[in-house]
Amino acid sequence: MESKYASLVKEAIGLLNRFKAGRQCLDDFIQDAVKDLQNLDMMQRKFILDVVSGCVEHKKLLDVVINAFYGQHVKSVSRGERSQFVVICYLATFLLDDLGLQCFSSIVKSLDTKKMHKFLAFFFSNLTTWIQDEWNNIYDADFVEKHWIGPLLRWRPEIDILMDQLAVKISQGNQLKKAATKTTEPQEFALTKPKPRPLPMPELIPQQTKSKPVPSSTYKAPKEMQIIEENKQRNHQKAQELLYEANIKQFRCGNPEKSEHTKRAMSKIEEDLDSRLKPNSFHSRGLPSSNNAVSCPIKLNNAAILRKEALYKRWVDEEVQRIERLAQGERDLSSFLQWQKEMREKDLQEQLPKIERRHLEACISEQQAALARKRITERNQKAAQLKKEETAQLMQRYAEKRLQEEKGIRDLVQQVAEGHKNSKAAKEKLQKLKQSIVKEVSEQNQELLRQALEEAQSEMSRKFEVIHEIHCIESLPRMRFKKFADTDTVGHELLGEMSLYETKERLAHLKNKQQAEQEEKRMHILEEKQRQKQQLMEKLDAINLHSRVLAQAAAIRKEKRGAEKEFIQQMVAQDEMVLTLKKILEEKKQERQKLKQNESSKVKASKQTGECTVSNTGTHSQRSVKSWEELEQSLAHFVEKFS
Repeated sequence: MESKYASLVKEAIGLLNRFKAGRQCLDDFIQDAVKDLQNLDMMQRKFILDVVSGCVEHKKLLDVVINAFYGQHVKSVSRGERSQFVVICYLATFLLDDLGLQCFSSIVKSLDTKKMHKFLAFFFSNLTTWIQDEWNNIYDADFVEKHWIGPLLRWRPEIDILMDQLAVKISQGNQLKKAATKTTEPQEFALTKPKPRPLPMPELIPQQTKSKPVPSSTYKAPKEMQIIEENKQRNHQKAQELLYEANIKQFRCGNPEKSEHTKRAMSKIEEDLDSRLKPNSFHSRGLPSSNNAVSCPIKLNNAAILRKEALYKRWVDEEVQRIERLAQGERDLSSFLQWQKEMREKDLQEQLPKIERRHLEACISEQQAALARKRITERNQKAAQLKKEETAQLMQRYAEKRLQEEKGIRDLVQQVAEGHKNSKAAKEKLQKLKQSIVKEVSEQNQELLRQALEEAQSEMSRKFEVIHEIHCIESLPRMRFKKFADTDTVGHELLGEMSLYETKERLAHLKNKQQAEQEEKRMHILEEKQRQKQQLMEKLDAINLHSRVLAQAAAIRKEKRGAEKEFIQQMVAQDEMVLTLKKILEEKKQERQKLKQNESSKVKASKQTGECTVSNTGTHSQRSVKSWEELEQSLAHFVEKFS
């Protein structure tokens, strides 16, 4: 029995070495250890698991002794033997009464005698000094004195006898070591023929291990490069769109219509003129457009209505102040504004013919550029036609050369095929042997997998039965009866104590009161909203009146502006320079139209001639292509046959 305890302690030391406190859970580790200890009986397994779990649970208490022991004996004790010192300390502190001295001594003697003697001497010599003080810092002093220090002191005489036995055993071992050493005996010197030096064995060539692929977590490409690449693609796409749009719009200048830039400049000049000719332009920011007020009514919110009302009110106040200043004798600016309007019209009459001339000159230059581009394309087409004829001749020569090479390749292929006929039978035999070996190995693997699957299924069914029993036990109903009356109080005898029924009644009264207050507030809010809505409707009526007046004034100004535009257009049409430029533009357009007609006639003639040439050259090219395809097929068939 004592030898069995020694082997069980060694098993516990091995399990404690495998346990990692920071990475593993103790319960999971114990469950895995139970599977490894299936060959032991229940008592032995329980002893090993109790020792391991006790060492882990009392780790803080045992580390006080072990860390100090390693601090004093750094050189003589290795770190790999820490678990056996932890187990011996745990057995001496917690299980010495249960095991007995004889069993404990057999466990100690089964391990390294010298190190166990050193550890027990260190532990029992410092037990009542600093070890007790350190344990008192962790647990209560009375508890430590009663459960750990007192029992260890009672076992002290027997432990001293055990330590004396270990010391005797250590001294006997040292004497045997000294007796085992022998003195060297001198031998006579003999001259003999030296043996030839053997040939050295060749060193093995180290095989380079396959490098593991770099995981994705080691390096991640920065997001900036991806953002830059996306911006590049976006800019490239935008540039292509702009280029396509520019190619579409490149002949737009050839139209006799005015350009968008010219239209924008003219509209800007007209708007500037209208804004300066408006009355009271120095005192107001401008009026809303008449079209929107008449044709497109807009639903305004409260803030917009209030802003519009303030705007119209300020405009009316400014008009009233202006009329009052005129009544008091202030000078009217209408004569100055009339003179300013005349000067503006005169400047506009001078500017518009210049703008029209520039537009026509731009159209003429665009037509000239188009004609120049047409001549350059014709020259390039002629050069490309010559280049095509030269390449056709070169391709014909190349096809003839390839036909000659094909004949030589066919002869070589036949020679190689005759040489490889004998190797084909050997390859087929080797292939059949390999297939038979693979079939046997696969049958053995299937048998092993089937056995493993049956064992796993039986284990799983057993676990399911245990879980089902546990669920059945947990699902049993628990009958609990408790009488409760709504009108009874709890019985604490407090002043504000109420029963459940009284509490519900009071809460119902409080809820009705709150609902009445909320209803009163809601009615008050509805009345306030109705009053505000009435005020907003009155303000909207005033705004509509103002907008109608402003629309009438805008319509009158629009009629005047249309008459002025007609007069300006007549003045521009009568300019001599503009008429001459229009004639030049018409001549350029006619010339360009003639070039287009000539080009279309040339294209039709070239198509007719091309059909004749293609029918002559097509037969020769088809023959060369067919011969080349036959050669490629023969080579592919040969490779598949002998691969």
